[in-house]
Amino acid sequence: MDKTAEKQTGKTVGLQIVGIGALTGGFVGVVVTLFNCLAEMTEAFTRGYYEYLLEHPAFIPLLFLALLLGAVVIGGLLRAIPVLRGSGFPQTEGAAQGLLRFKWYKMLTGAFAASLVCIFFGLSAGGEGPSLMMGGAIGDGFSTIFRRNAVVRRYLITGGACAGLAVSLNAPLTGIVFAYEETHKRFTPEVFACSFTSVVVAVLIRSVLAPCIGLFNRPLLHHFVLEETAVDFLPYALLAAVIVSVAGMGLYFLALLAKKLFKKIKCRGQFATWTVRMLIPFLLAGVCGLICFSSAGSGLLFLEELGGGAAELKTIFSSPIWVTLLVAVILRLVQVAVNLGGEVPCCSSLPMFALGAGMGALLSVLFTKIGMNPAYADTLAVVCLCTFFAAVVKAPFTAIIMSMELTGSFTFLLPVVLAVAVSYLVGFLFRTEPIYEKFLEELVEEHEREKMTVRVRVGGMMAGREIRDVLWPDSALVLHVLRGEEECIPTGDLQLEEGDILTLEARPLDEREYLAALRDTVGEILP
Repeated sequence: MDKTAEKQTGKTVGLQIVGIGALTGGFVGVVVTLFNCLAEMTEAFTRGYYEYLLEHPAFIPLLFLALLLGAVVIGGLLRAIPVLRGSGFPQTEGAAQGLLRFKWYKMLTGAFAASLVCIFFGLSAGGEGPSLMMGGAIGDGFSTIFRRNAVVRRYLITGGACAGLAVSLNAPLTGIVFAYEETHKRFTPEVFACSFTSVVVAVLIRSVLAPCIGLFNRPLLHHFVLEETAVDFLPYALLAAVIVSVAGMGLYFLALLAKKLFKKIKCRGQFATWTVRMLIPFLLAGVCGLICFSSAGSGLLFLEELGGGAAELKTIFSSPIWVTLLVAVILRLVQVAVNLGGEVPCCSSLPMFALGAGMGALLSVLFTKIGMNPAYADTLAVVCLCTFFAAVVKAPFTAIIMSMELTGSFTFLLPVVLAVAVSYLVGFLFRTEPIYEKFLEELVEEHEREKMTVRVRVGGMMAGREIRDVLWPDSALVLHVLRGEEECIPTGDLQLEEGDILTLEARPLDEREYLAALRDTVGEILP
């Protein structure tokens, strides 16, 4: 195959990614927008019945009976569709990297139903992970319908996942950056094409549908009053960043501890095991919701109350506002750790936003007493929100871009950049990994690594590319590169040539899928 044919092959793949990616984005826009609308309605209803129960405590036993039923329902779903367990981020990233496989229609419908059930019962559950998961499932579905190869399928999963996240947060740039920083950790033209096309189409669909079903096309934190920051605010922002980052490390280690403890819960049969495991977070959510509903739910209503210096926050037990904030933060921190450790099928990103913003609001009460301008209260809350997210997830660029999109402002960009840098340094000192990557590793580590030898196809897409720019199946590791009689060091910037013989190592969960992906990506598989 000559160079012209090679270019035509690359163009064909590019057209597939753009064309089918646009269809994926359109479908994601419809499904996730509808899901977001239902999630907001469900959470508002949940808050209403919790307030009713506080006024009529005689009905509280019925709440815990219903929570028991909810745990049974989710336990049954996890038994039937195991891939649903967890926040949705590790599973989708694993699918986009070729580490995990799933039935797209089961994942789509299961994530939709399970997350709404969790939100209905007041768990500290957000919709971003399910939206991401549904987007990835839709991308996988279109690749199956159009019978695309394994490489194109992974690009479509990436595009669909980014579109789902962008629609959920109404933040298109955040969705695109997520593809580079979290999913593939590299920039390639194909990754840009699939994420950009799907996100743009999905967000356009959302902007058309949202007003028709009661959603607003405005930033998530539009109600926060953000002042242009001066130098006098920076010391407070840096001090808050240190405190919030350490709290993020606390959540990280609590979640890992909770996961170890949950793994020890084993009953006769998977259904019984998952039901018993789900009982703990469900009953915990009921207790926390009755104590302080600001500690329950996705955190969306809590964020609305925090805007404007937390003037709208409903205090508990006629206590000072700082007491309510402290109780809400502690209870929410425990719930998020339990949900992550127990692999509850709900996302923890929006609850993390609420946690970070709640800590910022609590610190602003303290800082105003020692000299901080009260006008910076909301700004400090946003800085802490991004810092906490970056500390736990270790996605600094996503956090910075997200701060601007969620607020519609960039007047506070310098404090956010400095605070996120502090969070990254604290994470380095504690030697933590990104929490979603840690959970993904645990999902696949039980599979043994296997070696495979392949030859780069003459005229293929990979010829002329650097190793780091190749979308390797199953995150394969290149061990050796033999070029004729010469053995080359497989560094990231080594440019592959036609006829190179590569030795790879990977953990294939599906050997047939793995071999197909190798042929599509590189070329001939050698015995």
